[in-house]
Amino acid sequence: MIEPHHAERLGFCASFAVGDHAAVERAQTRLHGLGARHLRVALRTAELAEDAWLGWMLARLSEGLELLPSLDAASAEPGLPRFLDAHDRHFRVFEWTDSRNDADAASALTAATRAAAGRGKQVVFGLDANGCEERLHALGGRALDAVAAVGLHVEAGGAAQIDGPALDGPTLDERLGAAERAVRDANPRARLWITQAGRSTWRHEIALQAEAFLGALSCSAERVYWRDLTDDSRADPRDADAHFGIDDRAGEPKCLGRLLARGVAGVEDLVALTRGRNTGFAGNVRPVLVTGGAGFIGANLADRLASAGHHVVLYDALARAGVERNVRWLARRHPTRIALVLADLRDEAALSEAASQACAVFHLAGQVAVTTSMASPLADFEVNARGTVTLLEALRRRNPQAPLIFASTNKVYGDLADIDLVREDDAYLPRNAELRSRGIGEARPLCFHTPYGCSKGSADQYVLDYAHSFGLRTAVLRMSCIYGERQLGTEDQGWVAHFLLRAIAGEPLTIYGDGRQVRDVLHVGDAVDAYMAAWANIDAIAGRAYNLGGGPGNAISLLHLVEHLEALLGRRIDVDFSAWRPGDQRYFVADTAAIRRDLSLPAPLHWRDGLTRLAGHFGAVSAPVTEAAL
Repeated sequence: MIEPHHAERLGFCASFAVGDHAAVERAQTRLHGLGARHLRVALRTAELAEDAWLGWMLARLSEGLELLPSLDAASAEPGLPRFLDAHDRHFRVFEWTDSRNDADAASALTAATRAAAGRGKQVVFGLDANGCEERLHALGGRALDAVAAVGLHVEAGGAAQIDGPALDGPTLDERLGAAERAVRDANPRARLWITQAGRSTWRHEIALQAEAFLGALSCSAERVYWRDLTDDSRADPRDADAHFGIDDRAGEPKCLGRLLARGVAGVEDLVALTRGRNTGFAGNVRPVLVTGGAGFIGANLADRLASAGHHVVLYDALARAGVERNVRWLARRHPTRIALVLADLRDEAALSEAASQACAVFHLAGQVAVTTSMASPLADFEVNARGTVTLLEALRRRNPQAPLIFASTNKVYGDLADIDLVREDDAYLPRNAELRSRGIGEARPLCFHTPYGCSKGSADQYVLDYAHSFGLRTAVLRMSCIYGERQLGTEDQGWVAHFLLRAIAGEPLTIYGDGRQVRDVLHVGDAVDAYMAAWANIDAIAGRAYNLGGGPGNAISLLHLVEHLEALLGRRIDVDFSAWRPGDQRYFVADTAAIRRDLSLPAPLHWRDGLTRLAGHFGAVSAPVTEAAL
């Protein structure tokens, strides 16, 4: 939650379509969850014309929040007295904006302040920060004499940053200084607020939004309202104005929204670790780039790399709640060897810059859930397929000698519905004895199912083709189910840890399908061994794809895992069953003969030992836990 001292001066901006009760309720819940106290609500002509809706909305939002209705003179001037008479019990102060010529604006502002004063209310005069001092001087003391505050609208779009100079303009503090002098000349009693400050993420520049947020909050204004609480679902998504929120159009937290769950200190903490668009390492250090480096596998790999003496750049959008803990863990363990680039794979400039400096690239970042790909196939494609091609192009053009190892998936083989299976001991197993003993090899034809399978499969093939067509040193590891320490298991991804965490908490599990589906599981330590060996042998394996999993010796069904967890924890686990998910495989076990032969990998940790180790990591059983697992 936002710390109380920040909540006193920090607010958020929002607007709502007439009749969208659900959006108002979501905003109310979200703001209370953040610990926010101030909300600026933009009221357009449509809202002002709907008294019943307006009354309900303002009454609901004012529960626990101090409202700042924002009215534009062009739509509000004729009906301002009526608006105040009907609704002024819901607020103490309102904002008055006006973009007309100075004579008309001065007259309207004077009338607005008089109407407010007659009802015991105050007015904040809102205007654009650019050129604000000239406008304030032109309006003069007579018009501004009765305003409680001047509220500046500060935007930071493509090139400008709130906390630094724009390419062709002053810094925020310089603009505030000029505005303060103009306000003081017109009305020494008036305060200076920022009633709209924001940074669009329409080009996915998430670090700049977080930095701009901190810059706005550290300025000298008495109060700051951040634009916006939620991205504008009514605007064209290709428009920069649609992407100012801390949450996306569906109300899901973006990076800044997730960090704010830990308060402003949570934002400061992560931004302090961010080196922006460069590595931040001294001298001629060429670091290892790990995209998705804050994630489960990425953090374990980064730890191994840093422990071996490498400098590591984590390139991560922190899209998954909780992964920022992995960044802090790595920074504590390796304070001089870890740098964070807080960026999205769709941020071409940031990705290309990071790739150009790397001595090697482990590409683990991506959209990871089939369910998410079904809901947002275009975003899934942009991240997984286009993001991978962007990375390959950056290497081809700027750093062609750097090897790249790509984390692919067994989903590239489709649902494997043609394999003849039999049910044995609560598990689906191939009828063919050789397939059962060896698993599925790399010769299996590719078959992309679901948008996720298509996007990851496309990326898989691009990585291989850039080796064949352009001579890049690339290889692909098609992973089965990796599990282990630092995994944040959910229903969508990381099912072994998810099952264990739910069981520890005494909560029921939901299995999609009948639970007899079989997977080969591999401990993350063994997966990291494979990635390190792939880098060491890249010239021998360039242009190759390998299946990476636990193999037949680590093949288990979901029901078998539940049964083992019950024995391990000494309690019964309630299980609910739901419909099969699209593209789900009844059986996948990797034939790992090729990767173990070519990379000289040892036998993997047995799944029972790995699960006991993971349960010890979670504190559920007494088990040796190394410092690296904490």
